[in-house]
Amino acid sequence: MRPTIFLFDIDGTLITITRAGRVAMERAFAEFFGTSGEVFAEFSFAGMTDRAIVRAGIERVTGSCNESLVDRLMNDYAKNLAATLERDNEYRLHRGVSDALEIAERRPNGALGLGTGNLRLAAKAKLDPFGLFERFRFGGFGCEHEDRATILRWGAERGARLLGRAREECDVLVIGDTPKDVIAGHAIGASVIAVATGPYRAIELRRAGAVHVFDDLGDPEVREILHGG
Repeated sequence: MRPTIFLFDIDGTLITITRAGRVAMERAFAEFFGTSGEVFAEFSFAGMTDRAIVRAGIERVTGSCNESLVDRLMNDYAKNLAATLERDNEYRLHRGVSDALEIAERRPNGALGLGTGNLRLAAKAKLDPFGLFERFRFGGFGCEHEDRATILRWGAERGARLLGRAREECDVLVIGDTPKDVIAGHAIGASVIAVATGPYRAIELRRAGAVHVFDDLGDPEVREILHGG
């Protein structure tokens, strides 16, 4: 069995949080720019990286952008998110997540990581209430790049190093809930499990090219794929 790198998305795949991320992002912009909280009105965060969201927000407000400002707003967002999550108890772990992670962890020559658009600090803040963050030994994060495929590629390279293998010697399995997850996974040559636990329906995930589409990670076929069947 070939070494396998598992890259799990967070929002909509492992967990769902109501509006904490959006609230924290709007607050960061309001505190810095004095905006009224409407910067991201009618703006979908689904499948986007945090860095791309911040850049889009800055361009909406100022018409231009620079990297130092992106870094500043990302840091402000991460601080606001931690505070917002302390007050927001409306989040849940999706069905099948615990079993899926356990199977991936026990897979011989397997490496369990994250492939997420979240900043690393945001990923930790979101997963810590469930005791999940420390289970992921590596990852690719939204603080590193705006392009999801690049994030996944870097995550896969880190997983390969952890296994002591070249990236080309490993299979990569991306688990996500949006068309962007599907497209980015295929862009790096990975297999993809797509789950309809986020804002997209199964038919939309299939249209993006997903072959393995399930209602959630509790489907018995998901377990079979994770086992290597």
